[in-house]
Amino acid sequence: MRRTERFPVEGANSLWHVYKTVPFWKVVKNFIIIQLARYTPVLGMKNWLYRTFLGMNVGQQTSFALMVMLDVMFPEKISVGRNTVIGYNTTILAHEYLIKEYRLGEVRIGSEVMIGANSTILPGVVIGDGAIVSAGTLVHKDVPAGSFVGGNPMRVIYTPEQLAQRWADDPIYGGKGQSGGHV
Repeated sequence: MRRTERFPVEGANSLWHVYKTVPFWKVVKNFIIIQLARYTPVLGMKNWLYRTFLGMNVGQQTSFALMVMLDVMFPEKISVGRNTVIGYNTTILAHEYLIKEYRLGEVRIGSEVMIGANSTILPGVVIGDGAIVSAGTLVHKDVPAGSFVGGNPMRVIYTPEQLAQRWADDPIYGGKGQSGGHV
């Protein structure tokens, strides 16, 4: 289950209440900064913009590829560890506006994480250190540290323990494996 805080609304759908939940000028400023960062190829500048103007916690040597789209309304709820790669055209959301309510949730992405291109990360999830998220994945729940996940809906493809066992059984990686080797 994602960790989101729920805020019910009455009358029109929750998006019609958006400027009661976040100031208009904050959204305008965030939009300009995010659009500037989406198109700049200078990784250090992107991280500086995110830290300085959006209030994000971004670790050293973290790389946001071109066209990454951060939450325009609540980017300060996103944190990314050190030496992580966020792939091309990935979307990271910290809010969701629904019909009868809106939800807010922090997104915490660990260190040494690889997020594949065109992935979407929903609010309220934690992606553990060393995790790998396959391209095109909808991350709708937590990703355990060191795991490889993918798909829509997202599923665990293997855990660190399963990977260690594969390597132990594979003669290419020094394991015993089966006789005959690989083709």
